[in-house]
Amino acid sequence: MKVFIQLMWYFKQEKWRYLGGIVMLAFVSLGLLVPPKIVGLIVDHIKEGSLTDELLWQFGGLLIGIAIGIYVLRYIWRILIFGAAVKLSMLLRNRLYKHFTKKSQEFYQKRRVGDLMAHSTNDLQAIQQTAGDGVLTLVDSLMMGGFTLIAMASTISWKLTLVSLLPLPVMAWATNKYGTLLHKRFHRAQEAFSTLNDKVQESISGTRVIKAFGQEEDDINSFTSLSQDAVKKNMAVARIDSLFDPTISLIIGISFFLAVSYGSVLVIRNELTIGQLVSFTSYLGLLIWPMLAFGWLFNIVERGRASYDRVEALLAVNEEIEDKGSVNVPPNGDISFHLEEFCYVENTPVLSTIHFTLEKGQTLGIVGKTGSGKTTLCRLLLREFNLNRDDIILNGMDISDYKLDQLRAAIGYVPQDHFLFSATIAENIAFARIDSPFSEIKEAAQLASIHQDISQFKYGYETVVGERGVTLSGGQKQRISIARALITNPEILILDDSLSAVDAKTEEDILQNLKKKRQNKTTIITAHRLSSIAHCDLIIVLENGTIAQRGTHHSLLGVEGWYKETYERQALETLIAQGGEKG
Repeated sequence: MKVFIQLMWYFKQEKWRYLGGIVMLAFVSLGLLVPPKIVGLIVDHIKEGSLTDELLWQFGGLLIGIAIGIYVLRYIWRILIFGAAVKLSMLLRNRLYKHFTKKSQEFYQKRRVGDLMAHSTNDLQAIQQTAGDGVLTLVDSLMMGGFTLIAMASTISWKLTLVSLLPLPVMAWATNKYGTLLHKRFHRAQEAFSTLNDKVQESISGTRVIKAFGQEEDDINSFTSLSQDAVKKNMAVARIDSLFDPTISLIIGISFFLAVSYGSVLVIRNELTIGQLVSFTSYLGLLIWPMLAFGWLFNIVERGRASYDRVEALLAVNEEIEDKGSVNVPPNGDISFHLEEFCYVENTPVLSTIHFTLEKGQTLGIVGKTGSGKTTLCRLLLREFNLNRDDIILNGMDISDYKLDQLRAAIGYVPQDHFLFSATIAENIAFARIDSPFSEIKEAAQLASIHQDISQFKYGYETVVGERGVTLSGGQKQRISIARALITNPEILILDDSLSAVDAKTEEDILQNLKKKRQNKTTIITAHRLSSIAHCDLIIVLENGTIAQRGTHHSLLGVEGWYKETYERQALETLIAQGGEKG
């Protein structure tokens, strides 16, 4: 029952709903005690020959009135208790979603999307059932069982009641044992579902890669194996779950046997009437639900506790990036890096000895081999990771002095992974400013050299792109992503290898548009193709996480090194390609 203590914060919050529901349940339980008593009285009147039409109509009217009252009360308590349970599920779902949106990239690097989805679906469903059916079964089984026992003992025979309840301690021991086993097995089953969910999400997202390499059969086999494991673990839960009802039914059967046997003896001794014995067996029938409910309660509670523990563990993950800044205005000025060392993993530096200053309005080009740290450098500027004091200075202040929302509002970021939403092209471009008029959306598209492509689509800007932009080419996705960043006219624009999928002419058009539009605003471009950064005011060459060369395009061509060698190689490749096209 630990989960009820864990959920006490919510029960207090919704105390009037739950108290109202419990009161309604109490009246229902009391109402259900009346029919068995009336049936017993009718039997005794029949035996004595004193049952009249008038008395029968009175008893019948009372039974109908009670039935209608119970119908209304059951409707009300369902609205109150189950309504509160649904509200809890919504509250936790919103809390989880908000928690997810605040997490840094480090959080998602450690966790699988499928697992997070499982927490938001199956686990919340189990918690909702605990707050609804769990509360119902706990309260109703205690009230119905308690009221029935009191009625049996006080109005019929305490001795017969005591004898009938002799098997109950066995049921209490068995259900407690089953509950402990169920908790462990359900926890494993939920983990297996998370793994299976993650596999489905990954396979669907990567279906084109799977098909391109002809790995459909292997992927199906992998899914089948995970599915069988999930079934195996759920079957282990079902084996325990299936023990509850047979055990309780056996206990109830024994109780009925004892009640009828000993009750018959009491009737023969004239200590009970036949009508009282009929009422007693009817009351004992009313105990079937509380007993079954008690077993079902352990099932629900242990499932809910396992799920709540999983959700609580996820919500307990602290913010990796603390928003303690007090400056509530966007940065607008020079950018200075004084970074001695940055590590993803302890003692494994990714960047070291990074020192440079980029004045407001300048353009910085960052180049280097794959894995040299270009993207990491950009992500540090977005504060996706914690840094030491004064590692990055913006407009004379440490980057952590700025409120996170103000910092990121000043930056337009176009990542290497060009994610588009399943929405219209216009909605994707206006994502950062959803109230943008069409004229601004069109202008951003023109700056990104994607307007002509969009105009050729049947529905233009109202064209709905597939999931993750699957219906568009790589170059189109890149340019729509650039337009999405440009529509906010950010003080700092970061293009992280965002021109790799466009041809040389389109690249030149985009760069010229940026140069005209973004005067007095800072731009950072990372690239593998050196033509993308030839116009930059400052170029740094990263090698093994440190600055190997720095300067302008012309100054770097004047010295031997990686930049000059790469430029000459790329120029030669371009000449060969052009010669091949002419041939």
